[in-house]
Amino acid sequence: MKKNSLVGAFKDLIGAENVMESETDRMNYSYDAAVLAPVMPGLVVRPRNTEDIGAILKLCNENNIPVTVRGAGTNLSGGTIPSMGGLVMLTNGLQRIIEINEADMYAIVEPGVITAQLAAEVSAKGLFYPPDPGSQTVSTIAGNVAENAGGLRGLKYGVTKDYVMGMEFYDATGTHVRTGSKTVKCVTGFNLAGLMTASEGCFGVYSQITLKLVPPPKASRSMMAVYDSVDKAAETVAAIIAAKIIPCTLEFMDNFTIRTVEDFAKVGLPTEAKALLLIEVDGHPAQVEDEAAEVETICKANGASRIQVAQNAEERNKVWEARRTALSALAKLRPTTVLEDATVPRSRIPDMVRGLDAIAARHKLTIGTFGHAGDGNLHPTILCDKRDREEWHRVEKGVEEIFELALGMGGTLSGEHGIGLAKAGFMEKEIGRGSIEFSRKIKRAVDPKNILNPGKIIGG
Repeated sequence: MKKNSLVGAFKDLIGAENVMESETDRMNYSYDAAVLAPVMPGLVVRPRNTEDIGAILKLCNENNIPVTVRGAGTNLSGGTIPSMGGLVMLTNGLQRIIEINEADMYAIVEPGVITAQLAAEVSAKGLFYPPDPGSQTVSTIAGNVAENAGGLRGLKYGVTKDYVMGMEFYDATGTHVRTGSKTVKCVTGFNLAGLMTASEGCFGVYSQITLKLVPPPKASRSMMAVYDSVDKAAETVAAIIAAKIIPCTLEFMDNFTIRTVEDFAKVGLPTEAKALLLIEVDGHPAQVEDEAAEVETICKANGASRIQVAQNAEERNKVWEARRTALSALAKLRPTTVLEDATVPRSRIPDMVRGLDAIAARHKLTIGTFGHAGDGNLHPTILCDKRDREEWHRVEKGVEEIFELALGMGGTLSGEHGIGLAKAGFMEKEIGRGSIEFSRKIKRAVDPKNILNPGKIIGG
């Protein structure tokens, strides 16, 4: 089918107002939050309802049109950068929260529901949806599932996959598939929801997702531990976990990030500190009291020069505002921000921090490091200008060494951002050729024409 005929077919299918073909419209969807070159799609479409997803996929499959699904476009690994001349399907308009079941503690949502919106509505009913990626105020649930998004609470509460009970999706041919259940236990058939989670749009397109909810903690205690040494802060992280205490949140910020955040947000951070740990324990009130006291003791024993415990909600919010604004603050300093998320076993955090410092010095890079120290998922953030070819070459070498450093410690390329295009070339170093070939066999079986987000994760 020729292009004009195809455009007409999509307009007939979902209405002309839901088909975008101008250069300006298409350019808006040629990139995401990754530091990669934009790729111009041939067409952008917006399904009016979940049934349209299947119809769009059927038409694309029949005409060999590559499809990239896009929610909010916050992807940090190039997972929503389209194929040249392909189609971008926007699911961010499908925003119904279909059900929040208080008795059985689950929610059923459409793919475009905003993460923070769901969390707020669930909270209003006395329940808790823990996954809290940094982009939660704009990212969609489907995007979270596609990337297996984590967040600050991942240490104790896990990541998105731990809350996916079931889903409905459309495969490459437009066939509707349902998997999982509303029940706590379900072993009916293959675990297709598990296969679809973290699949980055390569196996199908979500139309409905069933998510587990949990009771909220009855109490919490937040604190900030101040250090005159990065090593002392990193060693404290290992000591807290070794003491069999699992905080809700255990975050790290280095001095460069501290100073940058304070200049940006004015929340009263100690700019002289070499490192900060931002810690929160939650649970039953008595448990919180005991664990908070023990954490304070561990922090002091490992060299904390000062510990500031939040005395009220306002002080608590300031602590976490500081952490959540870290990326925004750093990104203002230079034209290009490269945010990585290579992750190591949490006992290796001290070694990882020292290794990052060595990489920055070796390649003369500006790196601000913050992140989820409690689960080993740090975010070394390289600030640079991609237009400076010499500097960019040093950045690329630095990123490669960050990956090698993490893998050498038994870590992983990505703790939560996904693989997409940005890290696909490094996959074999971590999982080996056999795993890649097995993944490609699955891809060929479920998408023989390779129309679903081609090139992502496992290459062409």
